[in-house]
Amino acid sequence: MGESEKVHDISASHLFDISAPKANILVVDDEILIGEVISEWLQIDGYDCDCATGVEEVWKLFQQKKYDLLISDIMMPDISGIELLGLVRKQFPDLAVIMATAVDDRDTADKALQLGADGYVIKPFQMNEFLINIANILEKKRLSLESNRYSEILEDKVRERTAEVRNREEEIALRLITATGYRDGETGEHIKRIGLYSVAMAKALGWDQESIDFIRVGAPMHDIGKIGIPDGVLRKPHRLSSDEYGIIKEHSRIGATILGGSGIALLDLAADIALYHHERWDGKGYPFGLKGDDIPEGARIVSIVDVYDALCHDRVYRKSYSEYDAIALMDMRRGTHFDPLLYECFLDILPTIRNIRHEYRDTIPSC
Repeated sequence: MGESEKVHDISASHLFDISAPKANILVVDDEILIGEVISEWLQIDGYDCDCATGVEEVWKLFQQKKYDLLISDIMMPDISGIELLGLVRKQFPDLAVIMATAVDDRDTADKALQLGADGYVIKPFQMNEFLINIANILEKKRLSLESNRYSEILEDKVRERTAEVRNREEEIALRLITATGYRDGETGEHIKRIGLYSVAMAKALGWDQESIDFIRVGAPMHDIGKIGIPDGVLRKPHRLSSDEYGIIKEHSRIGATILGGSGIALLDLAADIALYHHERWDGKGYPFGLKGDDIPEGARIVSIVDVYDALCHDRVYRKSYSEYDAIALMDMRRGTHFDPLLYECFLDILPTIRNIRHEYRDTIPSC
């Protein structure tokens, strides 16, 4: 077994223990007398100290005890102190390490510090100066670990608080979206489906987790502007006139006006989706006739999943299509209505999309 493999066999529980009143120190030097002298100095100063003359002893001792500080000679016959430092630092990143040498070599000192040594001392040592260095390095390590742990605690609390705030924001948003559904006849399940379809697409496209969380709530808001459309037009059971269709198209602008300008990232995304989800890849959509990548990706995602969900469910003006027929109709719009690459992604995850649709069925099943 190689030396690096032996290091990885050692339990990762050997970490610096800031609660200990005095540190456990391991001295590594192939000259037994020097190791014993250093150990005696340290024990006089109240430290618990062990000695090793080679790497085999080091691994055995690390398996038996948790050390706070390693003091290692650089020039040793079986492995150099620099090599030992590299191996030990990978296994015990919080272990304090001091390198000792009889040669005052600036390049070696720089390399040791770059590899993570906390100190570098030149033999022969003056006892008092040596013990002061030990105390300073251990205190510096203790303060560093305390600071890291405090930072971790703060980060955890910030994450918890952020999650609480986001959950409240999402709950408020989803309840408001549900309220708008009473006007246009959309169900609460439709709202959930649009969000979950969009999440599935965003994950497949490699979005970061925060953006995925945003689109889960933002996508269902795509039609929130319909709250400003008269009932006679919005709920008309027959084909709309050109004037009525013009009124309906205003819902994208109305939605963007409702959602925009807050400076909140979630609502900014939702506003973009509301404004642009009726734009088309070929530039023949509304309200601006944007084309291709000029349309925000979130809106292009919602454009696909909204059409899918609409085709697979009853509307006031028609019955639902089977999924087979719905996909056949959507295939005809690839590269014209829909971004062809995003549509390909949609087809790739169609089993996931279908599972979402089945899990969140409307009370009256459609497709």
